[in-house]
Amino acid sequence: MIGEQPRHGYELMKAIEERMRGSYSPSPGVIYPTLSWLEDMGYAALQTEEAGRKRYRITAEGEAFLTANHAAVDNLFSRLAAGGAGSPDGVPAPVVRGMENLKLALRLRLKRGPLDQTAAEAIAAALDAAAQAVERS
Repeated sequence: MIGEQPRHGYELMKAIEERMRGSYSPSPGVIYPTLSWLEDMGYAALQTEEAGRKRYRITAEGEAFLTANHAAVDNLFSRLAAGGAGSPDGVPAPVVRGMENLKLALRLRLKRGPLDQTAAEAIAAALDAAAQAVERS
């Protein structure tokens, strides 16, 4: 996407979410390490603007890499356009989004620290209720 035009990390997150039709929105914890990796590999270069914001642009090495991997890039964008990315089995985008939201919520809660018995029971009850709702649908 930075091959199309230079972008800020936030712009990339929104562009990916738009291409995924709302079924996935990458977090800063995914975007910024990836941009750093692209910079380390020489595929992207950082441009600092007056306000101190960082914008990434593709380099000649990045252009060469995209050219060499043109078929894979076209395949990826075709799958995105067809709505199949993230759902190889044809799972509708809202369901994928809901599953990803649940995984993220659980990860974030578990990162905050250990669960006491009350919290563990509340989470288990919420998961059980969701499972029952899915089974009834």
